[in-house]
Amino acid sequence: MQQLRIRVLGGIFVVTGVLSWAAARLWNAYGTLPGVPVAAPVVLAVIAVVLAATALALRARLKAQRERVPGAKGVDPMVAARAVVFGQASALVASLVAGGYGGVGVFLLLDSLDAGMRRDQALYAGLSVLASVGVVAAAVFLERVCKLPEDDDDEPGAAPA
Repeated sequence: MQQLRIRVLGGIFVVTGVLSWAAARLWNAYGTLPGVPVAAPVVLAVIAVVLAATALALRARLKAQRERVPGAKGVDPMVAARAVVFGQASALVASLVAGGYGGVGVFLLLDSLDAGMRRDQALYAGLSVLASVGVVAAAVFLERVCKLPEDDDDEPGAAPA
């Protein structure tokens, strides 16, 4: 499984942001721009909390397993793999969502914030971007928690045991 690359997530964010900003300009020129849902930052924050809680729980169980604490429950490798896949998928989607709401938010900030509704929409978009960053941070943390330790035997020039 490939490790998440922050540059790739940042690239997705920037490209999606530019495309959504252009789409918002075009949409506003020919009609009314659809609103940013109030639930968007809430749902993203809940996903970030779930990812962080999963990472903390797995980290505690792995630490207890490494230290051979009596009665400690081990971590099934498939559970850890599924958690990492969930985290990676969440990070990719959160990058897309952050770019989308970021582009709309920038459009709303540059267009005009005179109307109260536009100000609220820009606030919801900004909160969605922040919550998406939280999802990405929690997913990266989860991935780091579940990473296997490096194998010393794979070094070039190492003598076989």
